[in-house]
Amino acid sequence: MSTTNVRSKEASGTTNVKNVDMKLEVVVIPVSDVDRAKEFYGRLGWRLDQTPPGIVQFTPPGSGCSVQFGPNLTSASPGSASEYLIVSDIEAARNALVAAGVEVSEIFHIGPGGPESGLDPERRSYFSRASFSDPDGNNWLVQEITTRLPGRIEAAATSFGSASDLASALRRAATAHGEHEKRIGEADANWPDWYAEYMVREQTGADLPK
Repeated sequence: MSTTNVRSKEASGTTNVKNVDMKLEVVVIPVSDVDRAKEFYGRLGWRLDQTPPGIVQFTPPGSGCSVQFGPNLTSASPGSASEYLIVSDIEAARNALVAAGVEVSEIFHIGPGGPESGLDPERRSYFSRASFSDPDGNNWLVQEITTRLPGRIEAAATSFGSASDLASALRRAATAHGEHEKRIGEADANWPDWYAEYMVREQTGADLPK
């Protein structure tokens, strides 16, 4: 083993890459007309970020990852990208897109035999979806997620990306807490702790409190 490698390991204290945070920052999408794409993504209400010349970057509300496009950023064919957006309320998200003048598919869900029309009957996370495309044909799948699969989010990292996401989580907790009070047959004075536990467990995919 070379001296350089030994020093590198000593400096880091470990060779396990799992101990190094790696956060997805930017996804590059191929477009044929930068100005047209800039108008489209601006119309969605996405934040236009400051960037070097030749790069246009937008960040969706509540997202830690941004999209970039520009004349020399990628050799991929315009319209060849396929990306996911997650939302806490698919109906509200679709209504907002339609109001912005975007052509959006009807809401559909994944059934036993494939896509089926309408919301998932049980409103399960990951199942209800809609889609839209930018002017070049880059496809965006909008997916409703309220409860993450187990292991996707650590409890200590629970967070809400926007006020609307937090409000949606509070409404779901309120509905569940109402059922909880019916089961116990009395008002629950400790509802703030119950709400907090419910919201953390919902995000992390743990069993929800009863």
